[in-house]
Amino acid sequence: MNNKFITVAPKTITDNFIKTIGHDSFLLTAGNISKFNTMTVGWAGMGYLWQKPVAFVFVRPQRFTYKFMEESEFFTISFFDEKYKKALAYCGTHSGKDVDKCSETGLIPFEVNSHSIAFEQSRLIFECKKMYYDDVKPQNFIDKNIDKLYPQCDYHRMYIGEIVQCFVEK
Repeated sequence: MNNKFITVAPKTITDNFIKTIGHDSFLLTAGNISKFNTMTVGWAGMGYLWQKPVAFVFVRPQRFTYKFMEESEFFTISFFDEKYKKALAYCGTHSGKDVDKCSETGLIPFEVNSHSIAFEQSRLIFECKKMYYDDVKPQNFIDKNIDKLYPQCDYHRMYIGEIVQCFVEK
């Protein structure tokens, strides 16, 4: 673990996640230090489910990160200060199949544990252990306007992960 961070209880985090997720974005990362991918995410949530603190994230099947999410037991969610907005934008518009996102953005990955990757520039990191997944099903849309967000019918897979560790900058 990187000594820039300290471990805290998830319940002590005071971020407004509607703002942080909906307007600031963050990186979702899966894999290990030898092979991982990260992507910018804007659709997610945090809460309490099944008597555990959880995060849920959504990944479209054509995204390179999808394969890593499928193969990994853990994933991380990394939040950054505003000055990293360009780096996050790059990670959301370029595929890890085609470019080395860390080289291109200057983001420095580190091993949280032998099974999780985060970034030194993060201000807040959640390490999550996958608990559940399901595919978004258009037949379940009560608000039919949601389907307009899927003109190619490439519905997301939702992953729910228990927040097993939470790290903040010292």
